[in-house]
Amino acid sequence: MNQVRHRGPIVSFFVGLWDVMNFTRRLILNLFFFGLVLLLLIILFASGERAAILPERTTLVIAPEGRLVEQYTSDPALRALSALVGEERDQEVQLRDLLRALDAAKDDKHIERVFLRVDQLQPTGFASLREVADALAKLRAAGKQIVAFGEGFEQGQYLLAAQANEVYLDPMGGMFLEGLGRYRQYYRQGLQEKLGVDVHLFKVGEYKSAAEPYVLDAASPQAKEADLYWMNDVWQRFLGDIAKARKLTPQQLAAGIDTLPEGIAAAQGDLAKFALQQKLVDGLKTQEDVDNLLIERGVADEDAEGGFRQIGFDDYLKHVDSGLVATDPRPQVAVVVAEGDISGGEQPPGNVGGVSTSALLREARDDEHVKAVVLRVDSPGGEVFASEQIRREIVALKEAGKPVVVSMGDLAASGGYWIAMNADRIYADQSTITGSIGIFGLIPTIPRALDKIGVHSDGVGTTRFAGAFDITRPLDPAVGDVIQSVIDKGYRDFTGKVAQARKQSIEQIDEVGRGRVWTGAQAKERGLVDAFGGIQTAISDAATRAKLGKPDAWRVRYIEKSATPFERLFAGFVESRIGGAWVRDSGFARGLLARALPQTEHDLRFLERALTPSRNAPVKALAYCFCGF
Repeated sequence: MNQVRHRGPIVSFFVGLWDVMNFTRRLILNLFFFGLVLLLLIILFASGERAAILPERTTLVIAPEGRLVEQYTSDPALRALSALVGEERDQEVQLRDLLRALDAAKDDKHIERVFLRVDQLQPTGFASLREVADALAKLRAAGKQIVAFGEGFEQGQYLLAAQANEVYLDPMGGMFLEGLGRYRQYYRQGLQEKLGVDVHLFKVGEYKSAAEPYVLDAASPQAKEADLYWMNDVWQRFLGDIAKARKLTPQQLAAGIDTLPEGIAAAQGDLAKFALQQKLVDGLKTQEDVDNLLIERGVADEDAEGGFRQIGFDDYLKHVDSGLVATDPRPQVAVVVAEGDISGGEQPPGNVGGVSTSALLREARDDEHVKAVVLRVDSPGGEVFASEQIRREIVALKEAGKPVVVSMGDLAASGGYWIAMNADRIYADQSTITGSIGIFGLIPTIPRALDKIGVHSDGVGTTRFAGAFDITRPLDPAVGDVIQSVIDKGYRDFTGKVAQARKQSIEQIDEVGRGRVWTGAQAKERGLVDAFGGIQTAISDAATRAKLGKPDAWRVRYIEKSATPFERLFAGFVESRIGGAWVRDSGFARGLLARALPQTEHDLRFLERALTPSRNAPVKALAYCFCGF
């Protein structure tokens, strides 16, 4: 006879607990599954929405907010979420999109005028600003009226606003031209005397000043000489561009700066009035005044912000792209973006990876539809080995019969020049910052810092060099000689490769090298750059070299890391009306976004990577330039 076995209280507790856990797990999975199904249905519903036909006499509102970049540094889902909840940190506008919208508006019969608001555009380099300014000038020359307004303008913002037919400033706003300055913090005393950290610098080139802040208390005479030389060139060109747009002379603008205190005093401290007196703006108006002006000149629309018929920048891009064919069989000019610091391995967008960027170039080489490549460089450089990996891919592309043209953006210096030098042709803006052909390495040692807290390092090694690169020990002078030899070799490699690529002697390259920075105009005079032009000029040149025929016979394709299916899915959900309404009112989503956008100090990240040993080398050779504004 079978006896019923009763569970004890402890066993019953754990069995019950297990049942509860199983139920909870199934419930969560089911909720997640049905939530995902609902999300898919919402996106499918939203994808059925079609953009309205663009009516005639529409005003295109161009009001970029954030940094002007070559490539987004965040995925589509995060960008959509950030824009929806009004998150201002890390907002970005792609230069290519801004240029594309302005070019399309130039020939769009439905666009009557452009309303330009650039006072929320963050500071950027002058080369990219000049590309946008040139696009605005062409738009104006095509007969499209441009009205610019701002509550205040910084110098870079004003370069764009000056291209308008009419520039208005808020009566309580202000602006004035002040000149270019570049100042850095120097840490020698704090590191060496206060903390006891000795930083050993090894470099080639008296103008290679990137690491000076760690070993000096002020800029060296050579650094000041070189910086002032290229900065004056950029500044004079800036004055010339504004003078041309505003029908003034550079001398008038310079005189206004020289007498700035007297002029502002005469205007009784009213910066807006001073800007009007200097003929930098055409009038002082509030936002409401400008809205009324656009209503009078355009078509009234009570439902639109400002009361006039308009289309925003993002919506206009969607309108322009709506006619594109998903599968285009035409041959391609591929564009690969190299923006940010150059580091080894895989790097996210906004940084250049020796492995990841090389993979993009290799994809272009292996794709039979790609007939030519444009490498868009906006980089201060970084690791030598990673730069060399990318340069080798450029050479491989050329050997495969595919022309390679480099388009330099704001900055293509040091390692940024290394990856560019072997192109069939190098384009730069006159105000691009380039050159800085030089190598350096940094080794910190901290025995004095440890001594301050009573910690000491001791031990044994089988040779005199065992543990020689341990930063807790003093640096042996003999080891310093080894490191300097490595850096010297790196400089010989750099100058030798540039000489071969640019068909000059090593002596000629050394004369313009030694770490010295040049503007695009100065670099062209010295044979480091071939011609002036922006990204569109470089693309056209690449197509011509590949013999692709007229512009409508080929297309441009940006090769970059594609978004994951989930990122595209979530971005579509957020951009839909239903998804947008949910996220906009969700405190949870806002909190999630805040945690997803951490701020990390750029220079410290670079220095940390630079000091991390790699490939058993005694020092990581760096080709880097702290030469941006």
